[in-house]
Amino acid sequence: GKEVVIANAIIAILTIGGQQLFSFFTFSCPCHVGQNLIYGLAFLGVPALILLIVGYALNNQTWRLVTGRRSHFEKETTSNRLLNCKLICFVLCSITGRALVAPITWLAVTLINGSYYVCAVSEYVPVYYYGANPNVTDSERRRILATFPCSELVPPEMSRARDEVILLLRYQSHVAGWLLIAVVVITVFLSYCLASCFSPLSFLHFRYWSSYVHNEQILFDEATEQHSRLYAMQHVRKFFGFVPGSENVKEIRIPSLREWQAISGLAFLKQVDEEHYDYSLLHDWALKERANGKYLKTDEDP
Repeated sequence: GKEVVIANAIIAILTIGGQQLFSFFTFSCPCHVGQNLIYGLAFLGVPALILLIVGYALNNQTWRLVTGRRSHFEKETTSNRLLNCKLICFVLCSITGRALVAPITWLAVTLINGSYYVCAVSEYVPVYYYGANPNVTDSERRRILATFPCSELVPPEMSRARDEVILLLRYQSHVAGWLLIAVVVITVFLSYCLASCFSPLSFLHFRYWSSYVHNEQILFDEATEQHSRLYAMQHVRKFFGFVPGSENVKEIRIPSLREWQAISGLAFLKQVDEEHYDYSLLHDWALKERANGKYLKTDEDP
C-alpha cells in the first residue's frame, strides 16, 4: 500500500543521511596490513546487521509471529497445519522484506561511495603498481598497497600507482553497488508480480481488503485505548475514591500504608486462572481487597 511505500522511502532516506554522517565523522582507514580488511568490513557489515535486527524488532508482525499460538480449541489437522505453515512463511517473508530496506540501502550507498571498499581490499589488488621494484616481496607490496587509501602515507613516486589503484577499486565498488540495487529492484518487482498472480482476489477486491484491514486496526486501537482506560478507571476509583476529571467530588479515599505497599514495587503479568490475568499490582489489589478504610469529605464550594 501507499503507507508501506512511504514508510520504506522514509527509512531509505534516513539511512542514506545516517550513512553520510557516519562516514564523515567516524570512518578513518587505518592503512595498515591486516587491519584494513577488518575495519572496512566492520563498517560495511555491522551497521547493516544492526539495521536488520532493528527492522525486525520494530515490526509488530514479528511479535505477532513470535507470540502467536494456535488455539487450544482448534483441532490440528493436516490441512490446518499446512495452511499455518504457509501463513508463517508468508508473514516471515513480508517481515524480512520490510526489515531489509535499511540494511540494503546502507550497503548500496556505502558501495557507491566507495571509501569502505577501497579501504578493505586495497592491499589485495592483483596489479603491480607503477615504478615498483619487480623484485619486491609480496609482503612488502601488500604493505605499500595498504597505505594507498591514505594519500599522505604514499611516497611521491607512487602517486600515479595510487591513483590507478584507487580508480580501479572505486570502479569495482560502484559496479557492485548498482548491481545490488538492480537485483533488489528486480526481485521486488517479480515478488509483487508473483503475489498478484497467485492472489485469489481481484485488483479492486484486494484494495477493499487492504482498506478494511487498515480501518479495522485503527478502530481496534481506538477501542483498546478506550476499553483499557475505562477498565483502569474502575481500579483507580476504588483506590482513591474518585477518578481524574470527575465533577462534584464529595469525598476522597485515603489509602492505608499497607495498601500503598501492596501497589508499589515491580509489576509482573500474573495469571489468576486459566483465562484471566492481573495486569498490574493495582489491578491485583482491586480484585482481591475491599475498598474499606478512611474517607475524607471535600468542600464543594471553593
